[in-house]
Amino acid sequence: MNYPSYLSRNARSGSLSSLPRGFSLIELLIVVAIILIIAAIAIPNLLRSRMAANEASAVAALKVIGVSNATYSAFYGQGYAGTLAQLGPTSGGCAIVGSACADLIDSVLSGVEPPTATPVKSGYRFTYTTQTAAPDPTSPNFSYTVVATPANPGSSGQSTFCFDNLVAVYKDTSGAETTGTDVNCLDTWVIGGSISPL
Repeated sequence: MNYPSYLSRNARSGSLSSLPRGFSLIELLIVVAIILIIAAIAIPNLLRSRMAANEASAVAALKVIGVSNATYSAFYGQGYAGTLAQLGPTSGGCAIVGSACADLIDSVLSGVEPPTATPVKSGYRFTYTTQTAAPDPTSPNFSYTVVATPANPGSSGQSTFCFDNLVAVYKDTSGAETTGTDVNCLDTWVIGGSISPL
């Protein structure tokens, strides 16, 4: 019988003590425990980092809406847009760029794709409020608010943000879903406690 060299001696002597050894169960359990401890430390930090990134993205999106709304107001002469979709790109219901679809913000933030009045981007839901949904030169929108709330509070974000035509961003760290009015954030966002300007 042809045994490998390390087996040939043991096969003759009947001893298995010099066979290559694997890991013992205790050694494997120790490695698994170390991996679980590292994961328990790293995962909460990863989630906090993701929430912080989502919050920064929400603030940036609010500022994009603000700049786009100022451009819309100056270009179309009917005040601010009536809906976020009016700031968005052309879609099935809007064939050319105009006051109904100004192509100033992306399709997700405007709620064009997928179609919704309260779009979700980077874990935040955006709610736009103004005087009229269909402004025109005789009935313009003079003010607006946009409120960004976490789509999954505690998971996608913790703070709520409000932005208005006064170009101010307010942050509510309480986790409460605060709304805006068609005038400005300060009508419902009282500074102090958990609410502060950014």
